[in-house]
Amino acid sequence: MLQEKISQELKEAMKSGNAGKVSVLRLLNASFNNEKIKKGKDSVLTEEEEIQVLTREAKKRKESIEAFNNGGRPELAEKEKEELSIIETYLPAQMSKEEVVAAMDKILAGLADKSNFGLVMKAVMAELKGKADAKMISEILKERLG
Repeated sequence: MLQEKISQELKEAMKSGNAGKVSVLRLLNASFNNEKIKKGKDSVLTEEEEIQVLTREAKKRKESIEAFNNGGRPELAEKEKEELSIIETYLPAQMSKEEVVAAMDKILAGLADKSNFGLVMKAVMAELKGKADAKMISEILKERLG
């Protein structure tokens, strides 16, 4: 389980004095605990739910990086990039654009109605969720259907 791995690495980071990593790992642990609370008392997160939590945290960092760069705060964007790189070490490898296009072509070939963007996006996300960035999937799909 990812949560156990992160807890173990948090202890190691605390012993080594790596304050930046400690901060990020504590935040991830808190996010896992919040998700558990939402599910109910004494619940255990599945690996898929853990990945959803990590993906959500990574998305927050990406949005912050973009906002800080647009706002002329490169030092804050750099801090967010460091946090994002730590979070990404726990996420499964993301598909490249070429891999997404190939997978999307297979999915589109199996769909009868390709005109409804929402339905097509839902089918593609069901297959590629967690494996590729949703923003990239959306952009590629708009190019394909547009």
